[in-house]
Amino acid sequence: MVAIIDYDAGNIKSVEKAMVLLGQEVKVTRDPEAIRNADKVILPGVGSFGDAMWKLRQYGLCEVIRQVVEDGTPFLGICLGLQLLFERSDEAPGVAGLGILKGEILRIPDAPGLKIPHMGWNSLEFPNKGRLFRGLGQEPYVYFVHSYYLKAEDERIVTAASEYGTRIHASVEKGQVFACQFHPEKSGDTGIQILKNFVEL
Repeated sequence: MVAIIDYDAGNIKSVEKAMVLLGQEVKVTRDPEAIRNADKVILPGVGSFGDAMWKLRQYGLCEVIRQVVEDGTPFLGICLGLQLLFERSDEAPGVAGLGILKGEILRIPDAPGLKIPHMGWNSLEFPNKGRLFRGLGQEPYVYFVHSYYLKAEDERIVTAASEYGTRIHASVEKGQVFACQFHPEKSGDTGIQILKNFVEL
């Protein structure tokens, strides 16, 4: 069973739909026991870092997330879900992230002709090709919607990167923790392959 963590952060329906398409039993939940008992856990999200951390704390989900990660349950953060796994964000100064991975979330720098948020299709390169990208060719296109980007402390965990006014760490993998800044559930066949690779771990 795949648990999708519901903390009022949006974007849950499209992730759920993609999992069902892949033949998975899915539970959208904030029940700690259901999350702990799941075979795979997904933390989706669209919205602001500060609000999301407040909701995770309000629903008592921070410790559950840390526990499933510690237990080695495959865990996937998507978009805001990636950002929350790290230590801090320019979007919410003074608000601590989950700190499961080391690094910070920075605002995409302004540049002439560059629209922020970064919204649309962009190609990936694979500095350290991870398990999520099995079966994909070079420089596949995926769909992004974000104004803030990850700069991971340890570049060895960065499995995909993209360029948009700066170098964006677009996906990471450490142990059984995976995360994507882009939206695989909105990235067509490429995204479905990425999610299929996750559920087959």
